[in-house]
Amino acid sequence: MLYARELVLNELAQGLRPTTEGVEWFEGLSEDDQRKVLHSLVGFCGQARACEDYVPESIARSGIRPSHTPAVMLTKWRFGMAALPAYELTKSFRLLVALFSIADTRRRTRHCADGCGHEWHNLSDLRRDAT
Repeated sequence: MLYARELVLNELAQGLRPTTEGVEWFEGLSEDDQRKVLHSLVGFCGQARACEDYVPESIARSGIRPSHTPAVMLTKWRFGMAALPAYELTKSFRLLVALFSIADTRRRTRHCADGCGHEWHNLSDLRRDAT
């Protein structure tokens, strides 16, 4: 069973929830919860086997400038974004969601194309069952 936070992040990564809605959700959280979400996203990126080759596309998709601190950090393959000042958290969120989306999409295409038992890769089935 996915927790609500995990569900939102996976829906964002799979394009089942618009990024604008995800950013609105993220910005509605307390700063402490925002930092926890960023920590979770870093873990999800690792599980999805994100790699440095995905960074330029992540920056482009996120809509943040390559000169923004979170983008510079990711370019150097540093993930301590949850420790950034509060005004950088939304940029970090957008960037990590983009990275997670790229990595997860590639992982699903390469390793789960014929189907899998990962609950988070079958969200459209969960949504259909809920209606």
